Amino acid sequence: MNRLQAMELFVSAVREGSFSAAGRRVGLSPASVSRYIGELEAQLGVQLLNRSTRHLGLTDAGKIFFQRTEQVLHGIEDAEAAALSLQTAPRGTLRVHSRTLFGIKVLSPLIPGFQKLYPELKVELRLSERRPQLREDEFDVDFQIQAAKDPGLMQRRLLRSERILVASPDYVGRMPKLREPEDITRHHCLTYWMGPDDVVWKFMRRNNLREIVVPSSLSSNNGVVLCDLAVTGHGIALLDDYTVAEELKSRRLVRLLPGFRVTNSTFDEGIYATFLQSSYLPEKIRVFVDYMAENVPKQIKRSAH
Repeated sequence: MNRLQAMELFVSAVREGSFSAAGRRVGLSPASVSRYIGELEAQLGVQLLNRSTRHLGLTDAGKIFFQRTEQVLHGIEDAEAAALSLQTAPRGTLRVHSRTLFGIKVLSPLIPGFQKLYPELKVELRLSERRPQLREDEFDVDFQIQAAKDPGLMQRRLLRSERILVASPDYVGRMPKLREPEDITRHHCLTYWMGPDDVVWKFMRRNNLREIVVPSSLSSNNGVVLCDLAVTGHGIALLDDYTVAEELKSRRLVRLLPGFRVTNSTFDEGIYATFLQSSYLPEKIRVFVDYMAENVPKQIKRSAH
């Protein structure tokens, strides 16, 4: 029995919740995965998993073994990364996750330039609105708009940003004037979907906070959708300033209530590159984050001018 492979399959089966899912990752049948883990249990002399037709549950011994085995496997990954860093250039696969609008507007235009510098690095870029689990989802870097609270993560802020209200000139010309936050209740608002509760936009001026329940005519969990609908005159959207820089420059969108800071969550916003805390930062992550820290502000500036 390959003990290391059995340990990897055990950890994968626990994370994925089944032998079949763990097997698909490495091209093994569920029966083979079960056999490997059974041999591991026999060698240890303890039962690690409570098996049923629908669920894999950890025994008390399995819980301890899972935690320690994860640490061992992470240590092996760090050792491999340290050895690979001695090569002349980073290579392999860099798995990156980003929020959709930032990924489309800012990140993707910068990746070709990065790969010219590091041609042996393959980049996998996936976009979604959720915050992934870096280790479980096997991402190297995640770009988010808020600081992470997980102590197992490290972050680097690439830029500060703010959310702004935008609409098309056509929409502004045919709808009631928007002079104060309370006027928003007479408008069509394109809101970011955050759950079934009322949508609240917070307005701040001279430390005076006003919270307005806004009428949501359409909601979406995708900023690209909200931006496109605002451009076509469908309503007012609340979006990050860097994501609409081109539209503001071309006058496809105009900013509303510029005298107020506005948000649907927190006023302290930015773009953060997030990666796993480790005793050794893999070279491919270091060069990628360094490149983006240098070039993301430049890309934003180019879009705005």
